[in-house]
Amino acid sequence: MKTVITYGTFDMFHVGHLRLLQRMAALGDRTIVAVSTDEFNAIKGKRAVIPFDERCEIIQALRFVDQVIPEADWSQKAQDIARHNVDTFVMGDDWAGRFDFLKSLCEVVYLPRTQGISTTEIRTSVARGAPTLVCAEPGALDGATTAPSAPRGGLTLVGGARDVVDPDRGEHGD
Repeated sequence: MKTVITYGTFDMFHVGHLRLLQRMAALGDRTIVAVSTDEFNAIKGKRAVIPFDERCEIIQALRFVDQVIPEADWSQKAQDIARHNVDTFVMGDDWAGRFDFLKSLCEVVYLPRTQGISTTEIRTSVARGAPTLVCAEPGALDGATTAPSAPRGGLTLVGGARDVVDPDRGEHGD
């Protein structure tokens, strides 16, 4: 059984997170995701919008994620690799080269990021008051439920616009 692991904050979960985790899961049989704690994010100078427990719940709900663990500090990665018998360590290519020191412990893979979406871009757009597309791909969250007001296949927008757009009618939902 091949075990893969990745680390991240996964705040304001979006399709870029989803695609990275899907590609990672395809590399192994068992998928572990380490989610940064709120305390660790504070050390990194970050503040998540979504609390740690809820971010973990979101990640654990993905059918291809087998285990969620907390990321509490920078140094735990080598320990986690040994503890969980990890074969492949995966990060987005924006981290390319930064974790090569782990190559003596397991394979290290940097996957391409999804272009045009990031938590930073969402935060910036919301701060400007512009509508921000959060989930544009029908079925991207296979099996997840939409907000009660969302028409089937609707697009959820954050900031600057009404809550839901029905792509079939080109109208805002109620």
